[in-house]
Amino acid sequence: MNSLESVDTVKFSSMRPDNSKIPKKEEENEFKTELENEETKSISSSQIAKSYSDILALIGENPARQGLEKTPIRAANALLHFTKGYTQNINDVVQDAIFNEDVDDMVIVKDIDMYSLCEHHMVPFFGKVSIGYLPNKKVIGLSKLARIVEMFSRRLQIQERLTVEIANAIMEALEPRGVGVVVHATHMCMVMRGVEKLSSKTVTSAMLGEFRNDSKTRQEFLSLIK
Repeated sequence: MNSLESVDTVKFSSMRPDNSKIPKKEEENEFKTELENEETKSISSSQIAKSYSDILALIGENPARQGLEKTPIRAANALLHFTKGYTQNINDVVQDAIFNEDVDDMVIVKDIDMYSLCEHHMVPFFGKVSIGYLPNKKVIGLSKLARIVEMFSRRLQIQERLTVEIANAIMEALEPRGVGVVVHATHMCMVMRGVEKLSSKTVTSAMLGEFRNDSKTRQEFLSLIK
């Protein structure tokens, strides 16, 4: 190769695009989705804030007074946070945090904090969730159990359905030999209004697989979460 060919080759090589700097199609799609989600959230916030402003006026308040001037948008953003579970699914939450392990003894994570909104009055209910499962050669990252609770509780809910949805999601994602979920909660719709019973607690449970079929397994779980 003569010197001229060498120079031409170098020039041509330098003009080639650096593929490492070109976003992959998947990355472009993810970035586009994030932008669309932010735009949707912004539109939703504005729309919800307008509704809150109307509500304030309807109950006899002045939405324009200093103390309430920013309340509609704050309330809108809070509501979107309280209901962010609608934008998530089990695959988003679990991702790749399931691991092959040759274990079969019961795994329990108890007293997971839970906050949700009652779908009947849209006031809070909150409490603790305890989860147990019997591995079938696979385990899940412990924090993912808390994230599953968070995903389903950040929706308009009733406690009975919330309990079952958590159990079914773990069963679907992990395929264990059994799952047990127990929820203890205080409902503000019973504390702030209606019967106004301050000390009442609601307890629900969902037992699947060996937790339902084997009384010894079920009793072991219930005794360990006390």
